[in-house]
Amino acid sequence: MNSILSGKIESTEDDTNLAAVSEVEAGIRDFVRNDIAYLRRPTTPGLIPSDPPADAPSAEATVSNVNSLIQRVAGASLTEIEKLITELETLRELLHNEGQRVQREISGYAQLSQAAMKSTRMIADNVAQWKRAAETMRDS
Repeated sequence: MNSILSGKIESTEDDTNLAAVSEVEAGIRDFVRNDIAYLRRPTTPGLIPSDPPADAPSAEATVSNVNSLIQRVAGASLTEIEKLITELETLRELLHNEGQRVQREISGYAQLSQAAMKSTRMIADNVAQWKRAAETMRDS
């Protein structure tokens, strides 16, 4: 059940990411078509490039559009990077805590193992003493 939910969440995140990428690509295409297309027009060698057409956006508008586009692209990227950093920090903390828990468990098992070995030795020593005592009584 959990894997189904995580699959749906990942699918939703993927759809959101694809929508954001499509929006950015559309913005870039619009910018290139509308705002700087006149810069790509061929010029005759040796001549000064012609002024932009009258209907071409002003330099300020072009810069403003570029800045807006960059902010949208960078904003989405920064948000994703910040989310990733937060997730990685959470994962790091979880792994650190789990590492400490595992160390405590191993330490407990080591102490239990040592106690079991001591008890086994004591029992074996007592059985050996009883065996010797029984043999001594049988021989007498």
